Amino acid sequence: MTKFDDIDMKILSAMNNDASISIPKLSKKLNINTSVLYSRIKRLSEKKLIKKFTIVVNDRMIGINIKALIGLNRDPKLREIIYTELLKIQEVGIVSEVTGRFDMLITVGTRTLEELHSLVIERIGKIDGIQNTETFVEMQRIENEPQYIL
Repeated sequence: MTKFDDIDMKILSAMNNDASISIPKLSKKLNINTSVLYSRIKRLSEKKLIKKFTIVVNDRMIGINIKALIGLNRDPKLREIIYTELLKIQEVGIVSEVTGRFDMLITVGTRTLEELHSLVIERIGKIDGIQNTETFVEMQRIENEPQYIL
């Protein structure tokens, strides 16, 4: 297992808060030499600690006004087919296999409650092997940016 130090964790925390920050600005912010910082970020990427650099989209600006979490129970024999079918649905964001009263939790985003209803009833609910679903509509979301420490 690769060892990571406090500097690596500071880099992760800072980049998690703003991945678009330039290397020179991040270098000043963390008081790390620019070339050292660049090589550390490259190493963190090569070691797969940083899996990808991405953006966070403001979904409301493109009309995604409803976010929901759907718990579902499924026939265990049809697990792979269900995963495949769920991932074909554009509105599905994350599919997680979980413990507890549901077998899977999926996150979805739609424009309206009517679209959510149609998605759950007409598309997700009709996938072969899905036994039942329960939908939880997100009322409010507050996120905390993780701070990485050793």
